[in-house]
Amino acid sequence: MAIGRRIASLNFRELVVLCEVFVRHPLYLLPTYKATNKTVAICDRLYGDLHHEDNRANAFRHVLWNYLVCKYSLPIARSPEKAMSWSKKITDLHERLSPNDELAKEMDLHNNRIGRELFIRFFGKEEEIIPVLQQMTREAIKVVSLAEIEGEKKKLVFIEKLQTRL
Repeated sequence: MAIGRRIASLNFRELVVLCEVFVRHPLYLLPTYKATNKTVAICDRLYGDLHHEDNRANAFRHVLWNYLVCKYSLPIARSPEKAMSWSKKITDLHERLSPNDELAKEMDLHNNRIGRELFIRFFGKEEEIIPVLQQMTREAIKVVSLAEIEGEKKKLVFIEKLQTRL
């Protein structure tokens, strides 16, 4: 399982940081875990292993992950804003603990933000989100610099070309 391998790869300090977050917010552990598992399952089904690269499929995964963390956390958070705040906290932490270079981190943070924004936009219309994300993935913008990411507010961004057609 990808989640277990990722946790096992954390060093002691990173593991402590992750544990501290969930000790402070224990009720969010299960919804976050479920959202993460569902995200990986959907991405595996749609893209195979391609979503583990810095490509369009990866952009799709980050947007979907944030959307689902918000959705699954909503019963605990009791408001969309609090669910979005939790999603930002845990997914930003993931980026802080990941071994990505700066451009890849900013790409992921950008796509994470779009996922949270889509949660508000599609609140109550969950069945529509996958086709919308697939279309956004096809329209994603390839970037090569931080300035390009900062300049793009609405579209998904990616770094490398995807080898197969989405």
